[in-house]
Amino acid sequence: MSRSILPMVALTLTIAASAPVVAQPPQFSFDWPAVAARLVGQLDPAPGESVLLVARPGLFDALIPHIRYAVMEAGAIDLGVIDVVEEPWQAAWLGDVLTPGVDRARTAYREMLAGVDASIMLPGARPDHPVYAALQDLLREGQGRTIHFRWVENGSAFPLPGQPLPPGHVIDAVYQRALLDTDYKALAALQQRFEQAMRGAEIRVTSPLGTDLRFRIGDRPVNRQDGDASAARTDQGMILIDREIELPAGAIRVAPIESSVDGVIVFPLSQWDGRPVDGLTITIEAGRVVGVSAVRGQAAAEARAFREFALGFNPLLAVPERVPWIPYYGYGAGVVRLSLGDNSELGGEIDGGYVRWNFFTDTTVTVDGEVWVDGGRPVVS
Repeated sequence: MSRSILPMVALTLTIAASAPVVAQPPQFSFDWPAVAARLVGQLDPAPGESVLLVARPGLFDALIPHIRYAVMEAGAIDLGVIDVVEEPWQAAWLGDVLTPGVDRARTAYREMLAGVDASIMLPGARPDHPVYAALQDLLREGQGRTIHFRWVENGSAFPLPGQPLPPGHVIDAVYQRALLDTDYKALAALQQRFEQAMRGAEIRVTSPLGTDLRFRIGDRPVNRQDGDASAARTDQGMILIDREIELPAGAIRVAPIESSVDGVIVFPLSQWDGRPVDGLTITIEAGRVVGVSAVRGQAAAEARAFREFALGFNPLLAVPERVPWIPYYGYGAGVVRLSLGDNSELGGEIDGGYVRWNFFTDTTVTVDGEVWVDGGRPVVS
């Protein structure tokens, strides 16, 4: 019997070894309990505090029960979920119905939510939704705090010129790891050091393409997105976004003193108003755009003033060396954001509503000559 079985086994092994290998797509699954525990842990609700979720139906539905349980487990009060209207809206719906309806809802929500201690904005919830807008009204008055858990909504991942974005499961995996594994204490300490270094100093941003921008922040508020959404931290906030904590975490944001901003920003191939622009150079004097030139194409005319400087610090959101892309709004270590437009939410003097984010992955950042980022790579840690 052994002689009859062994040849069959050998034949089977030979066939298996010669069969073509079919690549299987990488597997990824959300760890919903861990994600929920991290969100609630960063919110740090005290026993008896009330917590509200704002969600869009169909997005991250599986996460919601885990967050609500974690809230109750912390001894806080679970207020449940308010859904925003699922979009796109019906084609037959009229603006003269929707606009006043949104305004009425915003007013009603302000009254209804005045006593809410904390809320979590889940993917799909936006500031133009009435419940979100009402919560922001309360935040401006110093009431409550929120976590922004936007994930890939509103275009959080950005491609580099000539490079595709990775598939969704790769983005999800990077974001989940950053959310769960970030060393939040180390992140906060490094951001505090950078803020202290900037006070009273000249900050300079340069790039191989020719960007050379200098500015000072003086006593302007610095928004540190270090993931701490506790009341003890957010109650110290000076501007709206100090009460809106992003997770994943990682960047500092500041509106420099407008009169101190001078120099040029040179862009890689980019899009403006949906059209490609190559060789774009913007000249800034005292915070205002005074010159725009391009080899091909034309930038949007609304870009009239410098908005903000932002620098990413999270190593788990850094631009990967292979198949590079920009994770989560440039919150990764070494990524610089030189934005244009309205900076009023940051404590600046420019209004008008226009905002343009511009990401740079190869800049050098110095503070009074001390190099913090060299060619897109963090130097100080």
